[in-house]
Amino acid sequence: MVAVESPSMEPHMSRGDLVLVMDEERFSPEFATDDTGVVTYRTGEREGYRSSGDYGDVIIFRPDGSDRETPTIHRAMFWVEEGENWYDRANPDHVLGDDCEAMPNCPAPNAGFITKGDNTRHYDQVGGISRPVRPSWIRATAEVRLPYLGHLRLALDDGVTAKATAT
Repeated sequence: MVAVESPSMEPHMSRGDLVLVMDEERFSPEFATDDTGVVTYRTGEREGYRSSGDYGDVIIFRPDGSDRETPTIHRAMFWVEEGENWYDRANPDHVLGDDCEAMPNCPAPNAGFITKGDNTRHYDQVGGISRPVRPSWIRATAEVRLPYLGHLRLALDDGVTAKATAT
């Protein structure tokens, strides 16, 4: 279980919601990205796969793989390969600048998922939250939202909560 700490996933998850999670590889559909168990927004849109109110999976991950950072809970938008210029594949509303060179983490410094909060303007990789999310940084996928029950967990602040990071 994780508690949502910010409004970055609204309207599908709100601050204070408790989210039940599952290992990302458990019960993953055949169209998940390679052997990661994660379905991206783009694949979900094509396959009709929805999770947490929209296409694709919502993942809980450690930004840049750091154990010192609070985990982030955001949607996996699409996959990039190391060295890939992903600017032209990105939604222009969620990037900065006019080309790859003007944008952080482009070309991609490593293979991984481009992620974004449902209520944030830019991709996490543009907003400075994380490099492309490597599969090894993913802790789980969001499965069930329990409104308001996370307030208790947030009050306890036990250091095991995940946040929906606002940018």
